[in-house]
Order: sequence, then C-alpha cells, then structure tokens
Amino acid sequence: MIAKKLKAGMFMPTPGLKASARKQMRENAPTIFFISIIFIIIGTVISELEFRVPDTANAIDIYIQKLAAGDLQTAGSIYSYLRPSGIPIAAILWLLYSVIDAGYKSYCLNISRGLNGEYKDIFNGFLYMGKILLIRILISVFTILWTLLFIFPGIAAAYRYRQAFYILFDDPQKGALQCIRESKHLMHGKKLDLFLLDLSFIGWWALDTLVIYMLPLPFSLPIVSIYLTPYHGLTCAAYYNQIISQLVM
Repeated sequence: MIAKKLKAGMFMPTPGLKASARKQMRENAPTIFFISIIFIIIGTVISELEFRVPDTANAIDIYIQKLAAGDLQTAGSIYSYLRPSGIPIAAILWLLYSVIDAGYKSYCLNISRGLNGEYKDIFNGFLYMGKILLIRILISVFTILWTLLFIFPGIAAAYRYRQAFYILFDDPQKGALQCIRESKHLMHGKKLDLFLLDLSFIGWWALDTLVIYMLPLPFSLPIVSIYLTPYHGLTCAAYYNQIISQLVM
C-alpha cells in the first residue's frame, strides 16, 4: 500500500530528469529506438485504421468538413456518415492502443531502473489486459465528469491518475481502482510539476506535428517520434521513480 505521506521539496528539476532520460537512451541504443519504432508503427496503424475504417472516428470529421464546405443539403445528412456499427470498432481500436501504450510504459519503467528491456515488454499490457482496460475506462470517465464542471478540473483529473499504470506494473496484485486511488495520492500537490514537465516537450511535439504534415505522404509518418517517444517515456518513468523514492514509510 502507498504510504500516507511524501517527503516535500526534494524533487529533481526537469532538466535533471530529462538529462537522465537522454543518458539512458544512449546506454540502450540502438535497441530502445527499434522497440520504440515497433510501438510507433503499432500506434500509427491503429490511428490510421480509426481514421480510415468506414463508420468509425472519421465519420464525424467527414461530416464536419462537408458541412463547413456547404456540401450538405440538410442537417439530417449526418446519418449518412454516423453508423452504430462504427462505435464498437472505434472502441476496440482505442482499447487495443491502451494496452499497447501501457506495455510501452512498462518497458520505459524497466529501462529507467537499469533493467534489461526487451521487445516483448511492449506487449506486457496483455498480461494484465482486464485491469489495464478498466483503469483506462475509469480514468476516461472520471476525467470526462470533471471536464463537465470546467476544463481545468478535467486537466487536473488527467494528471491525477497518470501514475496508475506504473503502480499496476509495480504490483500487479492491486486492483484497478486501488491503482487509481494510489495515483491520486502520489500526485497530490504535484500535478503542476508533471504538467510543466510535459510542457517542456512542447517544442518537440510541435516539430513532430510539423514534419508529419510537411511530408507529402497519404499516411502519417512520425519521424521525430522515434526520438521523442522514448525521450518522453523515460522522463515520465523517472518522474514516477522519483516520487515513490520519497515515500515516508
């Protein structure tokens, strides 16, 4: 069980966490980049399927584009693009990515602790698929409910539960709700720290988006993500390690 108190005022600054991540990337190259490429390919394929498979997430996008262009005669035309059959497909793709994403987090957690990460680590999420999916669903529900109050409580909720998957991989015996509760405890008074840590990567994310849109390809090719994905993943894992290292037992 997570201890009730955390030591205060002993956090490594953002540059220190990121420098540690870069060091681990160098020490684990080129394997870490190959594994990240596999994860990126899987994520990109899922994203492309969600956008391209008929009746899924692209339905709303197509409708909005046609509505803005004045190509729709009546508002009822939306039913030509929105079909119930697309909902389970979109849900399955979303849940599949959630499991793969959790597995990549476990890989980054292992590397951040000096362990030998392996290719199979990105599929670790399937070992605890039920709990991971339940955590993802609960986080989504809680975040949406807080967002209904106002946008800022919704953002805070998203950061409140960010450590839940790391907690699960540290102790797979814990239930989904327990992982969420312990994440809430860990992040008490530290949500702004993690937000600023994410914000320090905004330049990288902007560059990644810019490169994707500049390439004249019919599909997404996130080249910058090959470096950015392990960089951000290891930094976030280091942040989690730092929090739990300061638990007062």
